[in-house]
Amino acid sequence: MPMKTLAALLLGAASILPGASAFAQEVKQLNVIMPLPRSANFYPLIAGEALGYFEEEGVSVNLLPSSTAIPFIAFVQNGQADIAMLDAPQTFQAAQSGADFKIVYEVMQRAPEGIFVSAESPYKDVAELKGTTVGLVADRDRTTLTIALDARGASIDDVTTVVVGEAGPTLAAAVRDNTVSAISGAVPDWLSMQAAGLKIRTITPEEVSVQPANSFAVSGSRMEELKEPLEGFFRAWSKGMIAADYDPDAVAAMTKAAVPEEWASDEFGRAFFDASVPMNRSQTERLGDLQAQVWKDVQPPMIKVGAIDGEVDPSTFLDDRFIGPANDFDREKVKADVAAWKEANM
Repeated sequence: MPMKTLAALLLGAASILPGASAFAQEVKQLNVIMPLPRSANFYPLIAGEALGYFEEEGVSVNLLPSSTAIPFIAFVQNGQADIAMLDAPQTFQAAQSGADFKIVYEVMQRAPEGIFVSAESPYKDVAELKGTTVGLVADRDRTTLTIALDARGASIDDVTTVVVGEAGPTLAAAVRDNTVSAISGAVPDWLSMQAAGLKIRTITPEEVSVQPANSFAVSGSRMEELKEPLEGFFRAWSKGMIAADYDPDAVAAMTKAAVPEEWASDEFGRAFFDASVPMNRSQTERLGDLQAQVWKDVQPPMIKVGAIDGEVDPSTFLDDRFIGPANDFDREKVKADVAAWKEANM
């Protein structure tokens, strides 16, 4: 999104959206806007609620509707959202527009997007795709492919691309019939291919996978005002995250109870949950920790493909004041809580 457009939306959203007073709330109710409603894709929220961690912190989570063309950062600016989940391009665009915000917790430190081939494919590296036709789930997946090829010294001009669509059977057939050599898409896409009977593997360069795919942003000017509930929120989120370390079967059952629509097929529901766990599990020693060097390293490829306009100093938007509190809890207690929940519910 052009910087001028984003800046205009930030300034004008107050006239488009209800005023902050319309969201009058208790101090410890946090309005949160995320790309999805409650979902196994972000299971730490579901697990944290099922195990009572948000309640223990005196925090209630009110998820705002996410189906909007207005940038999520605008909700933070207007006080309608206390926390917003942003991807990396959205973060850089918000920083370049001069928005008052801070990234305080990295939710997903690995990107859900990637390049996938059949398990029997001869291709081991994206550079080997040169001269072939690569399938895109949607045109937006061209950016992922472009960055992946660039990471291996190749160019998007070295391949032919075709939009295949989102249907699992169609994607699987395109790969199986050698219509395309690979698919550029995301986790739900490779799950749908597997559900259609195709065994696959990734050839995504590590440089593409390791990035701040989703992070929590808060208003820079409201951090002190919301200090205690924010600390509680991030601590509860962290506890929910590691609950899957101790008993993934129990946490999977929590997601099935909370969002049964994602479990119309038990096989797909479990595969979706299993794929979500490594995406949500922090790669850093401290859960949710901020990786300034990673934020710096991901910018040049994004600039090259036009995803962002220029480089931004990560120190201008990263703030780790909540990382210590987010990790200040007894992990053995979480393990015991999961076991108790399982005994009572399974």
